[in-house]
Amino acid sequence: MNDMLPAEAPLWAHLEQSIQSLVRAYGYQQIRTPIVEQTALFKRGIGEVTDIVEKEMYSFEDGLNGEQLTLRPEGTAAAVRAVIEHNMLYEGPKRLWYTGPMFRHERPQRGRYRQFHQLGIEALGFTGPDIDAEIILMCQRLWDDLGLSGIKLELNSLGQASERAAHRDALVEHFKKHESELDEDSKRRLVSNPLRILDSKNPAMKAIVESAPQILNYLGEESLKHFEGVQKLLKANNLPFKINPRLVRGLDYYNLTVFEWVTTELGSQGTVAGGGRYDPLIAQMGGKAAPACGWAMGMERVIELMKEQGLTSDLEAGCDIYVLHQAGETLEPAFIMAERLRSAGLEVILHCSPDGEAASFKSQMKKADASGAAYAIIIGPDELAANQVQLKDLRRDGQQITVSMDNLVDEVINQLVSTSE
Repeated sequence: MNDMLPAEAPLWAHLEQSIQSLVRAYGYQQIRTPIVEQTALFKRGIGEVTDIVEKEMYSFEDGLNGEQLTLRPEGTAAAVRAVIEHNMLYEGPKRLWYTGPMFRHERPQRGRYRQFHQLGIEALGFTGPDIDAEIILMCQRLWDDLGLSGIKLELNSLGQASERAAHRDALVEHFKKHESELDEDSKRRLVSNPLRILDSKNPAMKAIVESAPQILNYLGEESLKHFEGVQKLLKANNLPFKINPRLVRGLDYYNLTVFEWVTTELGSQGTVAGGGRYDPLIAQMGGKAAPACGWAMGMERVIELMKEQGLTSDLEAGCDIYVLHQAGETLEPAFIMAERLRSAGLEVILHCSPDGEAASFKSQMKKADASGAAYAIIIGPDELAANQVQLKDLRRDGQQITVSMDNLVDEVINQLVSTSE
């Protein structure tokens, strides 16, 4: 787990503002669910034979009532639980989004932590390939808005249950021929969920996995039509992608379209975002059957990519005004001016001396410059007597002008407007 320190705050703010803009552009509404849910929710929703449920969940017993609880490891199961509980699909399909901390007890890697943050997009009640394409295009728009490059889309279809069953039989037959070469996890999954073997990250099994039967060869007419519909819409919007027949995702609730956005810039675990269709999940969790699809993005991973690609230079924290004064009789008017400027919508830092004594204007000016402020306002005894202040440009030519206190707000705004033009 890690701390976010002030130096990273502008990056996070920029990412969060971009997310807000993105979801508004596509008409998605925010949903918030508790960080703690009943353990059974995730076992039922995610699948018991998954790495998350078997190895990674932070689960505990509530000492007050004996309930089995879990810190949420992902957001879809919780969002679907809320949709069912509040009968949200009664009025029709819903486009939802959320952000927040998730928890998985996994080996930390670059951009991966045991407490991490996700952006989740969930579209519930939509059947066609158009919504699959929409949520995929949302990702590309976010990468574009952030200025990120080199994130590639990989696409696959898992078909429907009957098609996966036929594929499962073929997988079992294939992997049994190589059973002596399988690692312990794969041997166990050969009985419980052989599709998960395709998601193995063990390099020793790469050749066995690559020679396994492909799900695309088992898809029926309707599944192929849906998959081709997604591809057609992506191509129409000039979004390149690669068909990856080994792509299965790490959760049991997916069907039809699955996808991942991957990069080579974050080490071996290069997935930045991923998702797909999960039509069976709502009924599986006790709701009335309804189609659904969505994706999740690791926010720390995106922050790491922004740093890697140098997208931080324009995001430094800075304010509009830094107010300098000489304490004593100048402190009160300095406070009043700072509040007036904030009331006008400006960002203002008022100098406060660590020891309560008046600091020299020279030392205050160093702090003003380091703050990133566009302008400094200086008020000393002489300025106070004349009902004036000095307004100094800190970012261009260093010009300093005298301004009446009565006209200060208008003059500062005029200066800031001229600076931005």
